[in-house]
Amino acid sequence: MLYHLKDTKKIVGTKQTLKWLERECVKLVFVAKDADDRVTGQVVELAKAKNVEIKYIESMHELGKECNVEVQTAVAAIIE
Repeated sequence: MLYHLKDTKKIVGTKQTLKWLERECVKLVFVAKDADDRVTGQVVELAKAKNVEIKYIESMHELGKECNVEVQTAVAAIIE
């Protein structure tokens, strides 16, 4: 499932994901299951409203690692 993140154009973080969702340029959203709902809730709601698929990842650590960033990541997305 996470192989997509290594091979495609992506963005990392809640603010960037929200911005790209508004532009309707997101193909797929990744959300860490252990992230705080206050951080991910708005992204999940907007993704559902825009009919963008959401994949849940076990941990912020795993998602950050797959995104090649040195911090834990709550949200990431594949963009067009």
